[in-house]
Amino acid sequence: MASENHPPVFLNFAFFKVDPKWRWLNEIGKEEAAKEFASLIEVANTKMKVRTYSTLGLREDADLMLWMISDSLEKTQILASKIYSTVFGKYVAPSYVFLSSSRPSMYANKATPGFMTDEEPMKYVVVYPFVKSREWYLLPFEERKKMMEEHIAVGRKFPQVRLNTTYSFGIDDQDFMLAFETADLPAFQELIMQLRETQVSRYIVRDTPMIVCVHKKPEDIIKSMG
Repeated sequence: MASENHPPVFLNFAFFKVDPKWRWLNEIGKEEAAKEFASLIEVANTKMKVRTYSTLGLREDADLMLWMISDSLEKTQILASKIYSTVFGKYVAPSYVFLSSSRPSMYANKATPGFMTDEEPMKYVVVYPFVKSREWYLLPFEERKKMMEEHIAVGRKFPQVRLNTTYSFGIDDQDFMLAFETADLPAFQELIMQLRETQVSRYIVRDTPMIVCVHKKPEDIIKSMG
């Protein structure tokens, strides 16, 4: 349910793998392609939020990620189409695409996801789909709320980690999309280890793939591809 103050937005976490043939392109061609791609992202940012991340060397199945935040899915489709029409776009293929949308939390009414503020993106974002068991949803609300309060209390012990929880019910295969922003990966790792010990953890069916992404400018991402 969306409030008038916070209309719903759609999020698209799009991961791409770069064809090894890209590395054979001459340097001038790669430089021009990087400028073309960066210009496209700059224009897209006037119509929605687009954050660019590198996963190069961190995953075997993805080299970069675009985090698109928009008031419509169609805008993200338009950007994807334009990416594929660029020189760089001819050398990339999608490896993961996760969809979600914003809505108020049932358990923490005052929580505002970081992406809905004017705060700058942090150095890292760890993105993963999150699925709870059907048994969780059949529990009485008050019982779920009590367990979530424990879960939330653990998160508050790590102010250096910014949580972005969004909802995928009905529009993708997972229940939620989680995006944890931080400049301190060891702190994030400790947070996850402590969350494993909460009661809510009993009801987690899947929370993979868990993908670490490094925030970088579009041109820097392309230039790093070799």
